[in-house]
Amino acid sequence: MLKTIVAALDGSEMTERIIEFLGQLVMEKESKVVLCHVFPPPQSEMQLAADHPQNISEISYLQIEKQLESYQQQLPVKSDLELVMGDPAEEITRLANIYQADLIVIGSRGLTGMKRIVQGSVSSQVTEDAHCSVLIVKP
Repeated sequence: MLKTIVAALDGSEMTERIIEFLGQLVMEKESKVVLCHVFPPPQSEMQLAADHPQNISEISYLQIEKQLESYQQQLPVKSDLELVMGDPAEEITRLANIYQADLIVIGSRGLTGMKRIVQGSVSSQVTEDAHCSVLIVKP
């Protein structure tokens, strides 16, 4: 039985697919879903896409929080929100450890070749580092 699921949401189109998938999972009433969003650190040395903000403004934080709250309403079980700052793969894995998750649900951007090498793959890193099963939702 899946007692705790950590769902990594990044605000992309994959977020909707992950929420749809979670709605289709058969979960017990006692199950819990942790919806998490990871903001990159302000002085990040990570290579970020141009459409990802470098700094977290209060407005963007509140927008993400409000969006996650709307996703909470769609879930058939209780849920928690986690908005954290740091390396996405490390923070998702850390939250899964804290919550003793049975499953991590994460999206994949479908990068291949040089793009995957240069930009990295959060889902691959999470799969490698996680103590629990990881389900990757494809585009």
